[in-house]
Amino acid sequence: MARKIHRLLAEACVDTLETVFGGGMVADRAVGRMLGAHPKWGSRDRAFVAGTVYEVVRWRRRLEVLAGAGNGSEPLPETAQVTTETGELAAREHWWRLCGSLWDSQEFDRPEWAPWPEVSPDGRAARESALAAAPRAVRASLSDEFDAAGFAELGDRWEPELTALNQPAPVFLRVNAMRVKLATVREELLEHGIETAPVTGAPMALQVVNGRSVTAKMRESGRFEIQDAASQQVAPFLQVEPGQKVIDTCAGAGGKTLHLAALLAGKGELRALDVEASKLAILRQRAARAGAKVWTSVISDEVLAGMAGWADRVLVDAPCSGSGTLRRQADLKYRITAESLAAVRRVQREVLEKYSKLVRPGGKLVYATCSVLPGENQAQAAWFSGAFPDFEFEEDRTVSPAESGWDGFYMARWGRRR
Repeated sequence: MARKIHRLLAEACVDTLETVFGGGMVADRAVGRMLGAHPKWGSRDRAFVAGTVYEVVRWRRRLEVLAGAGNGSEPLPETAQVTTETGELAAREHWWRLCGSLWDSQEFDRPEWAPWPEVSPDGRAARESALAAAPRAVRASLSDEFDAAGFAELGDRWEPELTALNQPAPVFLRVNAMRVKLATVREELLEHGIETAPVTGAPMALQVVNGRSVTAKMRESGRFEIQDAASQQVAPFLQVEPGQKVIDTCAGAGGKTLHLAALLAGKGELRALDVEASKLAILRQRAARAGAKVWTSVISDEVLAGMAGWADRVLVDAPCSGSGTLRRQADLKYRITAESLAAVRRVQREVLEKYSKLVRPGGKLVYATCSVLPGENQAQAAWFSGAFPDFEFEEDRTVSPAESGWDGFYMARWGRRR
């Protein structure tokens, strides 16, 4: 059966890409906004738009070569900071070319209205040869500086990790042990045509294996959360026990916070801190659905002073490059630079120094990132061990996307000396 491209959907793809690369919006948010503006689109239409945008974002530099829209060099021509009418038209033509190249490779029928140029077999072969000879940063589609940093820090391990991070991300769920058993959730999802499988190494995780979507209504039941299997390693690594006082210092919207709540089993006290009130508002909504009791506060010097030496367990899920989550946030590949890496490493040391004061003598501290770069991980752990001798290093763990098929994560744990 012929695969047709509907013009309205194709234009929505181009509009969304302009929002991502021209307007700087995160791809996931840009896609969500576009889909939210068209609630009457069917599941196939929505999948076409989302799939196209995510694939073009993931392979942007590679597609530029194949589309004849440049040689993949940076900065991209005619795509950002264009203000003249001619420039805007040139930018739009750029995204049409990349989308068209992707659709051609997916064997869609070429529509009569196609605004991207048709390519002869010889022309396509020449472009494929040019791509094969291009630098790794172009072939794998990431910024030159990010590629250089990854290779400098990981050496021969960088390419396998990069290959894994360029794959589409599977969907993992974390079953809420406070509300329901894993087997029950698995049966309920199967009744809706969603097949799942248990995940070795993540006892409350299920992986969706048949590509079916988990609806918003299902997600809002409080019976499970969408959370990568690597992220599900962090809360247990903190060695939380029911009855303890626990602080999640960089809680965000609360994925790990809710996991900590489940491990506390309703006993003890859990506090979630963040610099953004909007994220904490989302956390409170999720906690209410999950049946979890969580005290929340925006971070301030006064709040931190009141909790100094209070906690049995402190999680510092630190700001990082996000390099371990590229399967889900492919646009990060073009935003990571030497300057951004240096800035985030400074912040990581600041939060470690600040939040470690919340741990009581005899308590434990965990530092975690969703990065694959040792400069954000082992190097920071070594710095903290040297700078704060009242904390005794216990253990660290690295989750490799190439080895696990999960996101990339790092976690290190210390005990505070009595």
